[in-house]
Amino acid sequence: MNLAYLPSPPQGVWHLGPVPIRAYALCIVAGILVAIWITKRRYVARGGNEDVVMDAALIAVPAGIIGGRIYHVITDNNQYFCDTCNPVDALKITNGGLGIWGAVALGVVCVWIMMRMRGLKFAPLVDAAAPGIILAQAIGRLGNYFNQELYGGPTTAPWGLEIYYRVDANGALAPLTGRSTGEVIDVVHPTFLYELLWNVLIFALLLWADKHFKLDRGRVFWLYVAGYTAGRFWIELMRSDPATLVFGLRVNTITSAVLFVISVVIVMWLSRKRAEVDASRPKQDL
Repeated sequence: MNLAYLPSPPQGVWHLGPVPIRAYALCIVAGILVAIWITKRRYVARGGNEDVVMDAALIAVPAGIIGGRIYHVITDNNQYFCDTCNPVDALKITNGGLGIWGAVALGVVCVWIMMRMRGLKFAPLVDAAAPGIILAQAIGRLGNYFNQELYGGPTTAPWGLEIYYRVDANGALAPLTGRSTGEVIDVVHPTFLYELLWNVLIFALLLWADKHFKLDRGRVFWLYVAGYTAGRFWIELMRSDPATLVFGLRVNTITSAVLFVISVVIVMWLSRKRAEVDASRPKQDL
């Protein structure tokens, strides 16, 4: 055994009496709280009211969870609607399975409706939120570590992740809710960790770009989409867990590529519009 291999947690669920405490859920909640805190600071710095952020969060969080679950169930429907599957499992969000595309899409749409109804500009809020969103995604990836999911193929690299057999109190296999037997199934690429590190890098990039180029008009948000999808594209190519395939490719690989192209085009278009506005302003005499 290579002592440098990364061990998986022995379990991802603890019990306080009859109440299950799930690491996956705790990571999601921690990410949400961090995102709200960052968004409040950035939105206020843009001249906004922090109460608007809290109101937006009360809408975006449940909408994001619903949207994320819907996307996951649609794109991985074979896990829930097959001859041996239990469709009720589609409702068990705490077991893992939230598609970031659906979460962001539905959350953004619902917040856009709220801002429009209040007569407030949407772009400053979404630009303020973008760095916090991707940092929240990084924190949420820790939940995948506890669930022993979202990993790649076998590897002998020193940072390879050991995946253990987990069983319940009766000795039956329980990958999500059981406890490790200590027996290693395989040593794999920790792709969830690769994405976590990539997300932190994009978080830092967004803060730097926003500070140095004074991005506005939604450009921080679309730069976030471009940066995240660029990383998600190559990370998806490394994953080996079961996934829905379209034209022989994982559905998230295709989604990443399409969203990357769209976001880059939008960033370029918004930047050109901004340059045109700046050029039309009368220059002051020195």
